[in-house]
Amino acid sequence: MKVIFFSTHRFEKDFLLSANQGKHELSFTDTRLSSETVHLAKGYDSISVFVNDNASAPIINNLKSLGIQYIVLRSAGFNHVDYKRAKELNIRVARVPAYSPYAVAEHAITLMLTLNRNIIRAHSRIMDLNFSLDGLTGFDMRGKTVGIIGTGKIGSVIAEILAGFGCRLLAYDVVQNEELKNKIKVTYVSLETLCKEAEIISLHCPLNEATKYIICQGSIAWMKQGVMLINTSRGGLVKTKVVIEALKTGKVGYFGMDVYEEEEHLFFDDHSEEILLDETIARLLTFRNVLITGHQAFLTKEALKNIASTTINNLDRFQSKSDCPTEL
Repeated sequence: MKVIFFSTHRFEKDFLLSANQGKHELSFTDTRLSSETVHLAKGYDSISVFVNDNASAPIINNLKSLGIQYIVLRSAGFNHVDYKRAKELNIRVARVPAYSPYAVAEHAITLMLTLNRNIIRAHSRIMDLNFSLDGLTGFDMRGKTVGIIGTGKIGSVIAEILAGFGCRLLAYDVVQNEELKNKIKVTYVSLETLCKEAEIISLHCPLNEATKYIICQGSIAWMKQGVMLINTSRGGLVKTKVVIEALKTGKVGYFGMDVYEEEEHLFFDDHSEEILLDETIARLLTFRNVLITGHQAFLTKEALKNIASTTINNLDRFQSKSDCPTEL
């Protein structure tokens, strides 16, 4: 099968080639899929897309006219793909539903601890030979109430880690995980109750119509003064400008984000020689209690290996016309 991979990054290419073992004819481009670049799919049987590629209905239509039969995602999330339109056009679509929940959960914990213990600020001081501890006071994680929004694979792992810290765990999800309730005493509550009682809130739910801007003016109003907010899930879960206002008043005391609602033309690329035009990110960078990473929570060797393996397996199944368990 001839496949073109859009939005290819250096960190993933070798994993994909190793998983493929010469079975499919792979081509790579670092170009994002868009209405301006969809023509690059001409002559291929399948395309592979990453999180910020645009596979909306108009582009799906163009892909069909170019002869594309299959779309394989290199991500768990699929809100950037109009898979319903693809199905109408008999284009099969598959994703990578689980690559490493540990990678994302551990990154969320990293953001929590780094913000809590002022690690970035402390390191900067040491580099200037300033060994003063003033202004670096954190808090014990043990005994703190943590709210987990979304208890799927990643949310469940973070619950297990936080249970090890001795945290009190609250959860909000439309589907309750009975094992978590029994094994580590996670208590399911309403979103309002979670926001009112949690000192740390971590987001681990998918982005859909029900969850878009779940963190907004209303939910922030319920939260404790000085709450820590962590998002390693989807940027659209958080109305970022509202969080900025809450940071200014101290309502949000710490904000860690690995994803951003307007990340499409910013994340994954080097903009170090450019003027930053995104005013929201520019404002966030002025806060010492904000920590931003560029959608790297998934970025571990284990996760990349699993993403590549599942992606190639999806291509194998499509080529053999067999059932694909990860198909949308």
